[in-house]
Amino acid sequence: MVILIPAFEPDRQLPALVRSIRSTRPEVPIVVVDDGSGPAFRDVFDDVRALGCHVIGYARNRGKGFALRAGFGFIVDNLPGRDVVCADSDGQHTVADILRVADWLLANRDLEWGHSTMVLGARSFTGNVPARSRLGNTATGLLFALATGERIPDTQTGLRGYPAAMLPWLRSVQGDRYEYELNLLLEAQNNGYSIESITIATVYLDHNSGSHFRPFADSARIYAPLLKFLASSFTAFLVDTVVFVLLTVAIDSLLLAVVGARAVSSAVNFLVNRRLVFERGRDSSAGKAGVRYFSLVAVLLAANFGLVWALEAARVPALPAKVLAEAALLAVSFAVQQRFLFTGRTATGATGSSRSRTHISA
Repeated sequence: MVILIPAFEPDRQLPALVRSIRSTRPEVPIVVVDDGSGPAFRDVFDDVRALGCHVIGYARNRGKGFALRAGFGFIVDNLPGRDVVCADSDGQHTVADILRVADWLLANRDLEWGHSTMVLGARSFTGNVPARSRLGNTATGLLFALATGERIPDTQTGLRGYPAAMLPWLRSVQGDRYEYELNLLLEAQNNGYSIESITIATVYLDHNSGSHFRPFADSARIYAPLLKFLASSFTAFLVDTVVFVLLTVAIDSLLLAVVGARAVSSAVNFLVNRRLVFERGRDSSAGKAGVRYFSLVAVLLAANFGLVWALEAARVPALPAKVLAEAALLAVSFAVQQRFLFTGRTATGATGSSRSRTHISA
């Protein structure tokens, strides 16, 4: 077992956390990554090095995702075959909870499915929780459910446990900053990995003032997969709507108008999604992805026609009916494309189906 702590401009909470871990589990190696904090924080890192930590780092700030991958690389090279528990440096994870995640990995290490399961320390978000933290976790939770069909109680937790067999895949996932940890969750299912959650304490010190999360820039990175999909879908929607209106004027057939509009817009949408929206879309075969995509289009087209017909039968005008139908099917389209169409190559050695479970523990 190794505890990995990425740190950017840490305060004295970091040495305090290391001392607490050392006093409880002195045999567990601790790796601290200095994410370009600069000379002003050298004494903090010197203190944790004196406490027996492996301290690695680089000159400029690269982001939490980059720091985690650097830590995973160090562990693979210098402490091979060990499971890893990642914790934040700001004191918001109690030592008891860090060790509970570690113990879960140890308890399930000999089970086949335990080799491909990450465990999340999920906060309950009760009590005095900063509004931006509560809202941010709710938003990303909805995004994750939309993209995967699974509900995770805490998608933004930094307390996570990974079995040793998962480290090569962890190093391959893209994202240098806070989006990296959400990308792990989004890509886990496509690569055959499971997600387990155990409840931990919700701790915010001084209203989370020590956090380096940038609400606008980092939120944009985190929500980028959905934002790109929405932009692509909106473009296709505009194309579809314009063609639909033109065809309803030119021909007296709702079916032909819906089919013709969808044929044009779906071609545009397929090219944009494969090239720009889903990161692994270009890794998949264009032919196979095309067959899957246009099969989805056919299913959604039938559903779209049925919804538009039902709404028009309820005396809703054609254009508003079209807008309502498209909005209702948007979430379905994103989830299916994320999970099945543009998945790229799956990780080698990952076995079993992806599962998401939550244990509620005191």
